[in-house]
Amino acid sequence: MKKKVGVVILLVFGVIGIFDKLIMPFYVSQGSVRVVPDVTEMPYEDAVRKLRHAGFEAKKSYYVKYLSGIDSNVVISQMPEAGLEVKPGRNVYLVLNRRDKPTFPMPDFQGRPEFDARQAAARMELTLEGVQMSPVTNPEDDGKVLSQSVPPQTVVSSGTALSLIIGRYQESSEGLRKVVVPDVLGMSLSQASQVISEAGLNSGKIITEYSAILVPNTVISQKPAVGSYVAPGQQVELTVVTAE
Repeated sequence: MKKKVGVVILLVFGVIGIFDKLIMPFYVSQGSVRVVPDVTEMPYEDAVRKLRHAGFEAKKSYYVKYLSGIDSNVVISQMPEAGLEVKPGRNVYLVLNRRDKPTFPMPDFQGRPEFDARQAAARMELTLEGVQMSPVTNPEDDGKVLSQSVPPQTVVSSGTALSLIIGRYQESSEGLRKVVVPDVLGMSLSQASQVISEAGLNSGKIITEYSAILVPNTVISQKPAVGSYVAPGQQVELTVVTAE
């Protein structure tokens, strides 16, 4: 009887030894975990092939905002990160740049302090082409935006050019009298010329620009910008649509 018990004990320990020495190493070697390869800065299609070859599935995702100057087909980052040991077959999320620039309505900067306007423009990735100073006689307008080149609520995208007119307080005098540039966008050339004249200004250079979708002979741009404070008699340059 004791001999049989001893044989059983030896068999049990033998099975445990075989499991520990042979079965477990075989299980681990067969891919219980695998190392995530590095596919950042690779074209998306190449990254997918590399991940599949390593036993993973690629999932396309996009960065939270548009990044200027970054190819939309190149992997920016990945999750899980390269070098981590994970189970085979796991999804690896590949982050790409947005293909199209996101659009948004142009904010109204008028009346906002210059610093706030600059900060907001930077957050939205708007390009400040110029910031001009214009004298004001009201101290409350000092350092604030008087006008902007792109009207509020206009649909724009990151990189859109923007110019601002900032007030600078000076003591009132006759020599500092200013008039406001009227909004003539969308008007016919003759209507725009009349409105400019009635505002105490003169029509300046007329530039033509071809468009197949806009109404011919209408104003699509003006300089100085709408709402700018200028000296009486200053010329206003207009850009008008032509169908040819």
